[in-house]
Amino acid sequence: MARRAAWVGATLLAICLAACTSAPSTPAVPAPAQANATWQTFVLPTKRETRYVHSVIDGRPVIQADADNAVSLYRRWMRIEPANLGHLMFSWMVPRLIATADLSLQTAEDAPVRIVLAFDGDRSKLSFKNRMLFDLIEAVIGEEPPYATLMYVWDNRAPLESVIKSGRTDRIRKIVVDSGAAQTSVWRFHERDITGDYRKAFGEEPGPLISVALMTDSDNTHTTVRAYYGEVKFTGPGGASR
Repeated sequence: MARRAAWVGATLLAICLAACTSAPSTPAVPAPAQANATWQTFVLPTKRETRYVHSVIDGRPVIQADADNAVSLYRRWMRIEPANLGHLMFSWMVPRLIATADLSLQTAEDAPVRIVLAFDGDRSKLSFKNRMLFDLIEAVIGEEPPYATLMYVWDNRAPLESVIKSGRTDRIRKIVVDSGAAQTSVWRFHERDITGDYRKAFGEEPGPLISVALMTDSDNTHTTVRAYYGEVKFTGPGGASR
């Protein structure tokens, strides 16, 4: 019974990382590269908060993230229908990795940087285990978790483009876009095909995109890490930015 309770608690935490809005949040702060969009910090109960602050690096506005045995998200709500999903462009810079982190292990599942995309979908297609889990989470937080969560991550050793499934629920999957320490302390720029990546990760068509978030965490490894995020930008099928 104790092991089951611990598993449920850990799974609740994992999904809350992607979607919950019921926990207290700090006042909204405009992201430097998207001042017209509202971004908010989502803080998990009982967890120390990763601090996301406006900074300037090499003359460019960025979000500086500092996690000291901490985890929280910096998130923007939105809605993009599947037919209008295009490309996601983002950049980040990591001075150093978390030496003991491993995104494939629940006990070491931290990352200096992540971009987190949450999607809606047909919940009747969820497995029985996930339906029960989602019902439990909704009862606890008063809202539904996302149907699916896709993360772009930097891992210490996993091969580039590999897909890592969360050990807590298969509705959270991570694509490795940077790996190892060879590119630390330099800006990394990425452009991703959202629909193609969703198909690759989940083997199905995406539903509407409902939020995007930055996530720097070190609570599982009990370490300290700093990272920087540049512009997060979406372009539609015709190339229009939003």
